[in-house]
Parts: sequence; C-alpha cells; structure tokens
Amino acid sequence: MSDTGTAAARPSRRRGTARERLLAAAARRFYADGVAATGIDTITAEAGVAKMSLYNNFSSKADLVMAYLDARHEEWLGLYRRRLEEATDGRGGVLAVFDAYADHAAFAYDHGFRGCGLLNAAAELPAGDEGRALVRRHKEEVESLLVGHLEELLPGRPEEARGVAEHLSFLLEGAMARAGLEGAGTRLEHARAMAADLLDRL
Repeated sequence: MSDTGTAAARPSRRRGTARERLLAAAARRFYADGVAATGIDTITAEAGVAKMSLYNNFSSKADLVMAYLDARHEEWLGLYRRRLEEATDGRGGVLAVFDAYADHAAFAYDHGFRGCGLLNAAAELPAGDEGRALVRRHKEEVESLLVGHLEELLPGRPEEARGVAEHLSFLLEGAMARAGLEGAGTRLEHARAMAADLLDRL
C-alpha cells in the first residue's frame, strides 16, 4: 500500500476493494493530519465508502491505525528489498537501508514530507499502546538488518557489528527527524554520506 498521495495515484483512489481504499485514505490523512485529528468520517469520505463499510473491515479506529502502521512497515520493507537488489556486499546492504528511507522521504505527500510516519503516529499513542509496540518492532527490525549487513563486513566481530549498527540507527533516526522538520530529504543524503564514510573506515 502506498500512502504517497502522488498525482499519478489520485485518479485511481476510488478503485480497489473497500478495505484497500480505506487503508489508502487513512494512510494519507494519518500522515498529513495526524492520527488523533483524523476522524472516521474524514476517512470514509475520502475513501468514497459508507461508514458501515469501515466497520465491516476494521473493528475500530484503533484497528485501522494498526493496519496503517503495519502497511507502512511493509511499504518500507518493499523499498528496502528493491534497493537491496542493487547491493553487492555488506556495505551496499547498509546503504540500501539509508536509501530506502530516502526513497520514502521522496514520495509526493499531500502536504509535504513530515518525517517517519511510524514515529509520528507512535508519538500520538499512549504508553503501552499496541501501536507503539509495533513501531518499536519495526525500528528493531531495521537495526537488525543493519547488524546482518555489518556482520558480513566484520566477520567474527559480532559485538562490533552490533555497536556500529546501533550507531548507524541513531544517525538514521536523527537524520529522519531533522528531514521531517525541514520537509526535505537533504539530511538523509548527508546521513548516507556519513554512513558510507564510516563504513570505509571499518
């Protein structure tokens, strides 16, 4: 599922199953306006479906939020896998992670890039919410991917690989936060260059 709201996607907004349309509409509105500020009526109107259709597909707004978070995670994984196809070694694998984040930032969002959609949503959810746990698992999975690529670069040095992966994940998340505030992916480009320099010095 894409939550990009690109001009190319707009003509087909009313195609697909009701569930797909609801998810696409929720993704656009949750990202642009926030989870709490987006009501069910807004989502169903944008999806072009009756309110009952939403409850036929999702048990509640909270269920829809979880589906949105899961779909955004899967969307990022798709970007990462495409980038990974171009990688030839562990170094390329690490940079594929950075490139996937940059690819997400480059989408033509309805109201501009606002940073990591998962973290934005998590910031609105209360402590202990299942959605926050899902976002945490996503971030842990990203760091685990970095560890795997670094272990290829640093064979027999698993602790160092984990330490560098944590360092890079902090670099990536910091760059994502700044990029979101600035509404552009420039900071992610800088972070990628920093990561590449660090990898060259391992």
